[in-house]
This record gives sequence, structure tokens and C-alpha cells, in this order.
Amino acid sequence: MHATRRYRAGSENRKRSPVRILHVTQPTVAGVPVVVQQLAADQMSHGVSVAVASPPDGDLPVWLREAGIQHFAWHATRGPGPAVVSEARALTRLLREVTPDLVHLHSSKAGLAGRLSLRGRIPTVFQPHAWSFDAVDGAQRLGAQSWERFAVRWTDLLVCVSDQEREAGERAGVRAEALIIPNGVDVLRLVPAGDAERRRARALLGLPDRPLIVCVGRLARQKGQDLLIAALPRLLEQVPDALVVLVGYGPDEAVLRSSAPPAVVFAGKRSDVAKWLIAADVVALPSRWEAGLSLVAMEAMAVGRSIVAFDVAGARAGLAGAGAVVQIGVVPALADALAARLADPAMAAEEGRFGRARVEKEHNEADTAPRVRRAYGRVLEQAS
Repeated sequence: MHATRRYRAGSENRKRSPVRILHVTQPTVAGVPVVVQQLAADQMSHGVSVAVASPPDGDLPVWLREAGIQHFAWHATRGPGPAVVSEARALTRLLREVTPDLVHLHSSKAGLAGRLSLRGRIPTVFQPHAWSFDAVDGAQRLGAQSWERFAVRWTDLLVCVSDQEREAGERAGVRAEALIIPNGVDVLRLVPAGDAERRRARALLGLPDRPLIVCVGRLARQKGQDLLIAALPRLLEQVPDALVVLVGYGPDEAVLRSSAPPAVVFAGKRSDVAKWLIAADVVALPSRWEAGLSLVAMEAMAVGRSIVAFDVAGARAGLAGAGAVVQIGVVPALADALAARLADPAMAAEEGRFGRARVEKEHNEADTAPRVRRAYGRVLEQAS
């Protein structure tokens, strides 16, 4: 099924040059805004008139201001609820001001409010960054799946970051024209880091010279830091002096702190994530679900770090040779895989070298961003 082709409002806009793109996102911290900023910066550098709408807090508005990218405040909460109606109306008002030729909606909340607002009147690209129905169970899951099936009529192109994400949508009945575009990282900025760089990073960050596991992500159920903490007793039996650093903040911080042993350090919100990855011996990614290979995984691979992850979408294919992928939620397997790499630095280093080569080949931002621009061109051509 394809989007309902109406496009009456704004048909004159598409005749102008340059093309005007509006990105809409609710998350302003963690991985989604990184992708938004990457795409917006690439598009602006290629002569596209680009703007971003998001809540005014978090990292993204700061990044956009520094890059000279136009930002519009769109007040939206993270979850669904009664506020969706007012959020969709606010987007409608914003669209009248911006008059974009194409709208790129990022994440489930923008996909919900945005498509309710747009309803096929402007060419629309939707990028879930993990399906909303993966985060819920029971009636909520069925409701989220029903919405995604319905909203296809207002979706010109679905952008997925992995085959697994697309297949998960198809299993839920989401039948849309889909394009697989993996996320990418800047492999020129993120370079392989050896033992000397690891020691320097630890000194700068005030970390002791101990076997070190770093986990970067929002402190929330999706990211699974509670499962990593649960793995620590078994891990410490094998590597007694191991240290775990949790980089990030989020709604579960208080609960995690209450259950964490002394071997866990909470680093909080950081802007220097790369330094923490460089400091690590192994990077843990205990997420319960993801849309595909996460940006943290790619950044860790770029600096040459071994990774241990649960078998979420994209992990098995993306990390093959770059670390270990274990069954989701199996805490003993997570502990054993981490301990094995702390105990065998040569194995971890070899996996790091493999990961670096893989990210250069398959997840280079310089290759992935142009694919999005070309996809916009096809959508606009079909709409004309």
C-alpha cells in the first residue's frame, strides 16, 4: 500500500529551488537526534534548505545552533496520550510557517503526531528508529500495530535501518514502500585507539587501571542496564577487579543506583562519549530491543573496541566478528561473554580491528547520508 496522493497544499512549493526539508523528532538526546543532526548537516552542505522541529530541550537544539541549522520548537512528550491532539495541531501551525516540500518524521511519536497533521498533503518520509510496538505488550502492542498499519496511507517512504526492522514491520502488517539505509558514523573523526590512547583516556576521565566495561545509553528499560547489573555477580566471580561504567542518564537512574554494587560507576550525561568508549576494554550493549545496529555500537567499532550485545535487530549481522551476540535477556551468557574478553585482551583487540574494518565498509556516514538525499529525490519526483 502506498500513501494517499493528495499534495494539494504546497504543490506550488515544490517548484521552488532549493528544495525545503523539515525533519521532525521528539527525542532530543541519545541516538535519534544524532541521526537527525547528521542528515540535516549533510543536506544543508549540499544546497538543501533544511530545518528541524523538536522540543527545545536536550542536546539537539544546541547542536543545530552550532551548525547554523534552523530549529523550530515543537513541544511534545515522549509517549502517546491525550496530548497527541494538541501536538498534531502545533505541527500543523508550524507547517504553515515552514512550508516544506518534504517532511522526514523520526521516531514513533513524530510519526504519530506528524502523520495525523500531514495526512498525505505533503510528501512524507517516516523513520521509526525502532517500532513503537516493540516497547509495549498486550493491548498497547496491538493498538500500536493497528496505528502503523493505518498510517501507511500517509507514508510515501518508510526508512528502516536494518532488514530486521523492515521485517518486523511486515510481520505486524505494515506494508509500505521501504528503503533500508543503515545509520553511519564519521570514520574520519572516530579513529582506532590502541592501548596508549586507552590509558590516556582513563587518565583524563579519572578512571582506575582496572578491567573496564563501558555501557553508553539512556538509563531506561530499553537499554537494559538492569540486566548488565544483574550479570555482575557472575562476572565478578571470573574477573574480581572488573569495573562497569554507565554513561548516560534517564528515568531509571534511581532504581539502577539502588541495585548497583560498588563495581558500577554512574558517569551521568556526557558530551565526550568517544573518550569513554576509548577508555573501555569491552563495550556492553544489553538492549532489550533496537531498530538495527546502534550508533553506540558503530562508534565503539570505529575506535576499535570489542562489543558484547544481546541479539536484537541488526546485532548478529552487524557485529559478526566484532564481538559476541548472546540471547536476549540471558544474563549468565552476557556475564560470560564480557568476562571472556576482559580475560583475553588479544581476542578483544582482534575483534576491535575487525569491527573497525566493518564500520569503514558498511557504516560510513559519508556513504549513508547521500542515500537519504537520493531517496528524497525519488519521493519528490513521484509526487510531482
